Parts: sequence; structure tokens; C-alpha cells
Amino acid sequence: MISINQVTKQYKGAPRPALDQVSLEIDKGEFVFLVGASGSGKSSLMRMILREDVPTSGSIHVLGENLIGIPNRRVPHFRRSLGVVFQDFRLLPNKTAAQNVAFSLEVIGKSAGFIAEAVPDVLRLVGLEEKASSLPSELSGGEQQRVALARAIVNKPAILLADEPTGNLDPNTSAGIMALLDRINLAGTTIVMATHDVGIVDKGRKRVVELSQGKIVRDERGSGYGVSK
Repeated sequence: MISINQVTKQYKGAPRPALDQVSLEIDKGEFVFLVGASGSGKSSLMRMILREDVPTSGSIHVLGENLIGIPNRRVPHFRRSLGVVFQDFRLLPNKTAAQNVAFSLEVIGKSAGFIAEAVPDVLRLVGLEEKASSLPSELSGGEQQRVALARAIVNKPAILLADEPTGNLDPNTSAGIMALLDRINLAGTTIVMATHDVGIVDKGRKRVVELSQGKIVRDERGSGYGVSK
């Protein structure tokens, strides 16, 4: 599903590569935590998978697409198979929760009938059916992240990329978001989540890929944030 082979990314003027000979295979249905200190390469790796950036050398295949050779005109179509959730929600402030979710379907040309059915369904899944008409400013941080999650999964993506999705949330709210991500994963969506949250990783006991200075230094299944005991 995701195949990264000997990927190096060297940014101009940087003293060392952001990614250095990184190889990683992620299978369908996996839930993978990317961990490591700031500057370890987590965000660079996520950008490569999303095809927001391309490596200096190496190869990346996602969902059968060669992300080095894919023409730029096809990148938007490729991204329709990916959902993305960020730390800072990135909701449209003047649109309601339902309109934020609907907008992600409108831009890819889904029919009004499909949108009318899909949006209430996904808001129900994330527990926000009663907040459909609320603006982001009327929602708590946890509720805003649930809207962002609903927007990311409404098109039933094969892969969900989550970049520090609990970074701005309190522990109880974070636990609720993780429970939602687990449900989404159990339904078949592959999840790759970059995080600094030790508690979430330790509790999750999923596959943990640790980066340090652009290299993968650990890849363990059923692990915690630190070295497994």
C-alpha cells in the first residue's frame, strides 16, 4: 500500500538530509505511529506520502502510484484516495460543520445527492450530528478536530494521514479522538499518524516507527513510545 525505498531528501543549505536512506513498507489496514523528536524527519516523510514534496533520490509508491513519475496534473486525483488531518484543524471559519465536510466533496465533483447522504452519516460517526449547523468558533477544540476527521474520511479514503492530530487537545479529548481513529482503522482504513504524545503511543501498542536525524532507528509492532519492554 505504501512502499518507500532508499529515500533521501536533501534541502538546499541544510547541514544534513531531512530523510537519509529511508525504507518503509506499510500494508493495507495497518495503524502506524511515526515518532521522534522535532526535526527527526516525520513531517518530511508525511509530505512525501502525500506527494507535497519529492525525494532527492529513492522511490515512493502509494496505492500503486509511482509518486516520482506521476504527472502533476494527476496528483489531485491521487490525493482523493488519501485523507489528511492536521494539528491545527484547518476548518473554514465561515462554514458550518456540515458545510466544511460537504466542501471537501464539492471540490472533487460529488453530486448533491451523494453529499446530502454522506455528510450526515459521517457526522453521526464522529458524534457531531447535533453540531452540524455550528460554526467552528462555536465548537470546542475536540469538536473541531472531529469535524476535521469527518472531512478527511467522508470520501472513504484508503489511507488516512494524521499529523499530530491530538497536539492541541487535552488528554481526555485526545483519548476520544484516538478511539475514533481506532474505529476508522478497524473499518479498513490504513492510518499513519505522526505524534509526540507518549501516552497515546504507549496505550495504543501499535506499530511504532521511530525516526532520528532523518533515519529510521526502530520499527516494532505492538510497541510503545520508548523501546519495548
